[in-house]
Amino acid sequence: MSENKAVDVNILGREFTVSCTDEERPALLEAVSFLDKKMRDIRDTGKIVGIERIAIMAALNISHELLNAKSGNVDVGDIKRRVVKMQEQIDQVYATKPLF
Repeated sequence: MSENKAVDVNILGREFTVSCTDEERPALLEAVSFLDKKMRDIRDTGKIVGIERIAIMAALNISHELLNAKSGNVDVGDIKRRVVKMQEQIDQVYATKPLF
């Protein structure tokens, strides 16, 4: 296993240095991107002010999603709606562009 190295990341405009191995780096960067998006979404609603409050709300939202996924409480209706919408978008692309 490789040794830990410092990785600079940016979350909501703030720089942080995190230690991880080369193998862990892609997952870390994906997690940083996910958290940054969640925090930006919360901030952009304008209902919550302050970086600490935004971070706590993001943590609560992510925790809730994780616990629901672990317990099997998945909104199947929402997943089906999303799949249908994606299929419609694919059909539209195929209808407007030739395959070959």
